[in-house]
Amino acid sequence: MLIDSHCHLDYFNKPDECAEVVARAVAAGVGEMVTIGVTLAQSKEIVKIAETFPNVWATVGVHPNHAAEVLPLVTPQELVELTQHPKVIGIGESGLDYFYDRASRETQQENFRAHIQAAQITQLPLCIHARDADDDIAAILRAETDQGGAFPFLLHCFSSTRRLAVAALELGGYLSFSGMLTFPKAPEIRDIARDVPLERLLVETDSPYLAPVPHRGKRNEPAYTAFTAAALAELKGMSVAETAALTTRNFRTLFTKAAA
Repeated sequence: MLIDSHCHLDYFNKPDECAEVVARAVAAGVGEMVTIGVTLAQSKEIVKIAETFPNVWATVGVHPNHAAEVLPLVTPQELVELTQHPKVIGIGESGLDYFYDRASRETQQENFRAHIQAAQITQLPLCIHARDADDDIAAILRAETDQGGAFPFLLHCFSSTRRLAVAALELGGYLSFSGMLTFPKAPEIRDIARDVPLERLLVETDSPYLAPVPHRGKRNEPAYTAFTAAALAELKGMSVAETAALTTRNFRTLFTKAAA
């Protein structure tokens, strides 16, 4: 069984569409999936999706691109309160996005730190969005770990530099790879994935974005986790079944609440 560790099921919002997407995922061997929070209000709504489907989990958080939309900024305590729901197994996605800069960098960093502190309190994993901000993400991860202690986290949809991958691994983090592994113009990502220790790997879709080859350019969905897993298996010299077992085991190790 595969697990899609990061998708956005609330974006499939036509009547019965979400149920159809979940059913196609199961038929493709993707037994579970995690739908991700991007705003505080939306995080509360996606929990309802997780309640509807026994094989769907949720995370709660504020994406850096939405960090300045509601003031005052989200607090660690607000996030911690939302994690009390039994289907909420992680925090995020949060992080830094200097490509779009839709919120000031100071605001993004404050938002990111609040999520880290919530992860430290709960010891639930933080799903990190990283785009064109590798050095600041690494610096904040190190500083917050030094100040408040270690916490579980993963760099989702990894497309960053090797130096951020190394920094994350040194701090005990995981790396999750998406359909980008299948893109012809992504050799650097494949090289990094090849070198990540087996016990720190996860797979995801980030659907409805970034559909893998052979569906490139179309809408992505959790069923396509299988294509990413196949690409990762080839890189690692493993069978697809071995890769599915490995990434599922890693998912349970990181997302401890989903293993209870």
